[in-house]
Amino acid sequence: MSDATGETVNSIARACLSQFEGLEITEHIQFMIRSRRQMERTIERIAQNPGLVLFTLVNPDLRRQLEDGCRRISVPYISALDPILGAMATYLGAEIRGQPGRQHAMDAAYFSRIDAMHFALLHDDGQGLATLNEAEVVLVGVSRTSKTPTCIYLANRGIKAANVPIVAGMALPPEIDKLTRPLVIGLTKSPERLLQVRRNRLLSLRQKAETDYVDPAQVKAEVQQARRLFSERNWPSIDVSRRSIEEVAAAVIKLYSRHTGVDEHKLRIA
Repeated sequence: MSDATGETVNSIARACLSQFEGLEITEHIQFMIRSRRQMERTIERIAQNPGLVLFTLVNPDLRRQLEDGCRRISVPYISALDPILGAMATYLGAEIRGQPGRQHAMDAAYFSRIDAMHFALLHDDGQGLATLNEAEVVLVGVSRTSKTPTCIYLANRGIKAANVPIVAGMALPPEIDKLTRPLVIGLTKSPERLLQVRRNRLLSLRQKAETDYVDPAQVKAEVQQARRLFSERNWPSIDVSRRSIEEVAAAVIKLYSRHTGVDEHKLRIA
């Protein structure tokens, strides 16, 4: 439950639940709870579907109402922010504002993320080559190496990212050789993993599974070509074979931080 978008408490819950195996979890999500009437309805829903209540509420009145309601219907509750807020308030000697949604303020960082998102969409899969040099990061790799989702994730951190595909038998666009601003990073994947992902992709699209796209020899040649290209051009590369999008993006941010000298921490929380 949250008095804002619920992203924080949802992330905490999922991070904790990932440590348990063999369980079937049913989640009930309540967000933007900002009035006593909304809280009353929420407590009624909890009574109908009792379970552990994890919340991020900063309004003291609503929090008290929730805690009283949970005690009344005998369900456990946990404030996800209490330990951190309490420690910060003590260390900083500052008062907690208790205002919901402050992390979602429409400030300069917010508009920077929106601008980066538009850029990523306009420069996806080799598009927008005329303005490719305006990117901060350019990802290059064969098909199904997570280029697009990684660019979207980076955009949500305020980083202008573009991606260019490596197509078997075709040269990279000449604009790549004229880049002066972006950090170019190669994404690669083991042939076995790449083959598996491509086959699953064709099955999901209900397309014929006997093409060069999923030919083992062809896939292996593509991967070798990509790695050779990265080495020849001295581009840093990331093996995404067993990495999530978040992990790939974190690796990109680390490389970009070294390249620009910008504090990695600032890039992660932009």
